[in-house]
Amino acid sequence: MIVAIGFIVVIVSTLGGFMMAGGNPILLAHASEFVVILGVAIGMLIIAAPANIMKNMASDLSHCFKGGGLKKEEILEMFKILYELFVLGRRNGLIALDEHVSSPQTSSIFQKYPEFLKEKERLEFLVSALRPAIDGKVKPDQLKNLLEVELNAKEDEAGQSVMLLGLVADSLPGIGIVAAVLGIINTMAAISEGPEKVGEKVAAALTGTFLGVLLAYGFVNPLGKRIAFNHQGHFMYFRSMMEAIGGFAAGLSPVMAIEIARRGLDRSVQPPGEELESILKAAVSGGKPSA
Repeated sequence: MIVAIGFIVVIVSTLGGFMMAGGNPILLAHASEFVVILGVAIGMLIIAAPANIMKNMASDLSHCFKGGGLKKEEILEMFKILYELFVLGRRNGLIALDEHVSSPQTSSIFQKYPEFLKEKERLEFLVSALRPAIDGKVKPDQLKNLLEVELNAKEDEAGQSVMLLGLVADSLPGIGIVAAVLGIINTMAAISEGPEKVGEKVAAALTGTFLGVLLAYGFVNPLGKRIAFNHQGHFMYFRSMMEAIGGFAAGLSPVMAIEIARRGLDRSVQPPGEELESILKAAVSGGKPSA
């Protein structure tokens, strides 16, 4: 929603300033310029990116308009799940976690957090992070390195959307010039029709340059930055989970493993230490956090 408001502010400010200077917005409505600019931009995307990257970019853009930022509630939910698993593993050994990791949908722990179960990527990361430790396939001090490799690969893949939008934003001013040049060619062909007709066609040509620059710096470039910020929150979540699991596997107590993860969070989503400890203990006991 906030992204749509930003778009409206850009459009209203641009057209408002133009009209205050005596301009008529109808003069900017040249379908041919839109066809050239948008058509070439879409063609560039088709040439530059495989279908899977285009699909990821469409998903990222959708999240931009839906909000897409990391919320404190999501962090708290993740910490509660991890704490319950860690306490069980500390009391009964890591093998006690096998039934929960093997079948999360029927797990008595995971069933308490239906929203987390709906997040397939987060659930798969948690399960795949705990599985090697439970099976004894890696040493405790090696687990964090394993998860780091997986996260780096995910971050590289996610960055492709931002890179692609950056390509479009960098190219749009040039595409606008292409549209303007085409308009000038039409102008030269109509120069015998008189000054009024020539002026009209020159105005249409200049609209191409205007649209290219506006789309680049008013819309596409900011969208790329918004996606990058969303990704930052997305991977902060996974890195926090990685720190907690790595710390617990290395022998830290459940509370300290969660505390290490908490301290690595941005302040906007970082729960206070004492409040978090109360919430975690309540999650295990089934009660409410103490005041």
